[in-house]
Amino acid sequence: MTLVLNEEQQMLKESAAGFLASKASVAQLRKLRDSGDELSFDPAVWKEMVDMGWAGIAIPEAYGGLGYGYTGLGVVLEQAGRHLSASPLEASVLVGATAINCLGTEAQKTNWLAAIAAGEKQVSLALQESGAFDPAGVTASATRDGEAFVISGEKRMVLDAISADAFVVIARSGGVAGDSAGLSAFLVPSDAAGLSITPCEMVDSRQCGTLTLNGVQVPADALMGAEGDAWPALERTLDIAAIGFSAELLGLSLEAFERTMDYIRERKQFGQVIGSFQGLQHRAAHLFAELELARSIVLKALQAIDSDDAGLSRYASAAKAKLSEVARLASNEGVQMHGGVGMTDEYDIGLYLKRARVLEHLMGDYYYHLDRFARIGGY
Repeated sequence: MTLVLNEEQQMLKESAAGFLASKASVAQLRKLRDSGDELSFDPAVWKEMVDMGWAGIAIPEAYGGLGYGYTGLGVVLEQAGRHLSASPLEASVLVGATAINCLGTEAQKTNWLAAIAAGEKQVSLALQESGAFDPAGVTASATRDGEAFVISGEKRMVLDAISADAFVVIARSGGVAGDSAGLSAFLVPSDAAGLSITPCEMVDSRQCGTLTLNGVQVPADALMGAEGDAWPALERTLDIAAIGFSAELLGLSLEAFERTMDYIRERKQFGQVIGSFQGLQHRAAHLFAELELARSIVLKALQAIDSDDAGLSRYASAAKAKLSEVARLASNEGVQMHGGVGMTDEYDIGLYLKRARVLEHLMGDYYYHLDRFARIGGY
């Protein structure tokens, strides 16, 4: 498969770029941040995204989506990264809907995926329990109580927690922390008795939350798939999410690079534009080469999702490791080439650095995925 966008995907990219530049730009992010908006996104803008079909891009047609695939969603996420666009696109569409599609029963898919595609519901994944990404290290418990299950534990870094209507909660019904076996997934409504949400604003001005599940009782039909056997579908969900965040990191990195190049072509020092200094030219050329490689890795990984490639996990870790590295380089170089003003809030480049740091850690950072890539390859 060629590593280029087809005509429809290119049109989607251009459409997304135009819409996000006018409705969900960096200026809007600043406005949301400075207003102290609790949701950290504009519901009216999100509705427009839904009306354009973005919420259903990767959801199968059988469940009310467009069935356009993850390459299409990745194209939109790349543009969201370029404009630092705030919306539930990542939490509910990339991660939440994917989790339901991979883990859910037929009834759960029918009831929830169409609602997500229509913008009527939002769902977020509740997996992580500490500052480190360790998907098999789950300690939250799920025990049977007759026909029901009782879930107890704490989940951190739950994206868009306060706006979610339900959570895909990963809990342990067997085994011990570190075992991939024994994990179960449950669809838990946000208003369930015993569930409390503590909101937290991240450094990039987005919203996440900590879930405390204190003996939350859910019926048997809340179980997603077979009890204790969630790992294979969860791993696919996490691979897809990692690739999606890699696409967003790509857009962020490209925009940070282009803004920085514009700046060094104009900024003068010692009577010369600083872009004429050979030291900066060498650094810019190195970053440009890294970005070109990053484009290919992300597109190949997105295509691997849509083609059901058996090597998906390998592509996912390659993409997330590489894009975490490139985004760190692009954002660091951007701030440094701007000089002292790059550290001020007046310039947007600092906002790109903050978003990059958050995205680097979502679904596993550079070190997690580099190690995983090596293990998959037998090294």
